[in-house]
Amino acid sequence: MERAEKKNDRFEHKTEQDPTIVYGKNAVTELLKSGAAVDTVFVQDTMNAAQAGYYTAIAREAGAVVKRVHAAKLRGMCGTEGHQGVAAWAASVDYVSLDDLLAEAARRGEPPFLLLADGVEDPHNLGAIIRTALLCGAHGVVIPRRVTPTVLKSSAGAAARLAVARVANIGEAVRRLKAQNVFVYCADMDGRPAFQQNLTGAIALVAGSEGSGVSPLVKSLCDGVLSLPMAGGGTGVDSFNVSVATGI
Repeated sequence: MERAEKKNDRFEHKTEQDPTIVYGKNAVTELLKSGAAVDTVFVQDTMNAAQAGYYTAIAREAGAVVKRVHAAKLRGMCGTEGHQGVAAWAASVDYVSLDDLLAEAARRGEPPFLLLADGVEDPHNLGAIIRTALLCGAHGVVIPRRVTPTVLKSSAGAAARLAVARVANIGEAVRRLKAQNVFVYCADMDGRPAFQQNLTGAIALVAGSEGSGVSPLVKSLCDGVLSLPMAGGGTGVDSFNVSVATGI
């Protein structure tokens, strides 16, 4: 029995399964306590409350999202019945801290130029935003921890070339940036035309989600709200795609 548990409790790297899936009680515990970046921890919905509470606590301490799932879901993700009720989706991006992004700007001798993605969920949009930020000379991109693993994995190619900081929430990141004398602006249709605003110096730009835009709290914390002029009156199209708007 002991040998069987040891066999099933390991880091699994099957070619037919996602190579970033780690499953088994000991393996997931070790991963979460190692300091490695973890996106999501999946806990079987029938796991007893004490064990589930333990994994929830160490997952949150590691900055991971916790999801309760059915055993069939875990079996499909891990490719085995031996998942022991818990699995983790290791991060496909090596994250840095917000302070690291500011330090990179200082190292280059440049005023900080950052981009914050407030709830962007489409992987193609996030990937395009990160790629645009890289090519426009940004020092990094900031995303919230709640961004799903699928989005992050799809954006990993662009993220490998530009530093990405993952924070508990975007609002707190805005507060911290303002405390460092970084002016923070968000994009919203009711804002001041962007081309009438002096965007030089230390700045951060916040791009909102595809559906609802920048959250009300984050918007209220920003130093200014920017909009883009549009020539599409009467066409039924009233906004840019978030990645296009960010590029502009």
